[in-house]
Amino acid sequence: VSVRVAPLGAQLVLVLVEDRTEARRVDAVRRDFVANVSHELKTPVGALSLLAEAVLSASDDPDAVRRFASRMQKEAHRLTNLVQDLIDLSRVQIDAPLSASAEKVRVAEVVADALGRSYEAAGARRIELVADAEEDVVVRGDRTQLAAALGNLVENAVNYSPDETRVAVTVKRSGDRVEIAVTDQGIGIPERDLERIFERFYRVDPARSRATGGTGLGLSIVKHIAATHGGEVAVWSSEGSGSTFTLKLPV
Repeated sequence: VSVRVAPLGAQLVLVLVEDRTEARRVDAVRRDFVANVSHELKTPVGALSLLAEAVLSASDDPDAVRRFASRMQKEAHRLTNLVQDLIDLSRVQIDAPLSASAEKVRVAEVVADALGRSYEAAGARRIELVADAEEDVVVRGDRTQLAAALGNLVENAVNYSPDETRVAVTVKRSGDRVEIAVTDQGIGIPERDLERIFERFYRVDPARSRATGGTGLGLSIVKHIAATHGGEVAVWSSEGSGSTFTLKLPV
């Protein structure tokens, strides 16, 4: 709290009291975000630099060049994903009114788009993708954002599920809301991490995230998109039994 006192004429005193709590919190979040972004960008950029040096030194060994080039492609893909997620996050954080881009969106079509993004990855590991969505369920919002949010949830479910399991997306009306649930049979999330998984760059298993190419921004993007549409995202999880992420949107 900041307090300033000053004389105002001969008989009055001006006392100005300002609550700076929110401003301090925003500054802290901004500093943490910049630090995290710097760290996340430094890793693939540093790896690309080292791999480029390795390619130069192994220019007379075709097998080594191919091996290092493959690694460079992987790091470049990781860097591209990170930059794209940062762009997506900045877009959904803009406080522009949703009405400017709002339209009637068929939830079944959004579900189909989200599953389509993960069909190849799921098929390679024999993970069954199942959808149960009525054709007439409609919400008002930005179709691209909703598809991105649900796509992130499905992609996470596939990445953190064992082979030969199942990921299901169900849609149901609950009062004045539509609930879109993504359920997996994966490794689950420890209870201590449930409150933090929607933070930017927070990872339950950093090593697993690196292996799957995760940036740590997907769930944060989902949370912001849900809030932009007047809804919320909830999570239930049990270690070893799987997780269910539910996107709740107003009809």
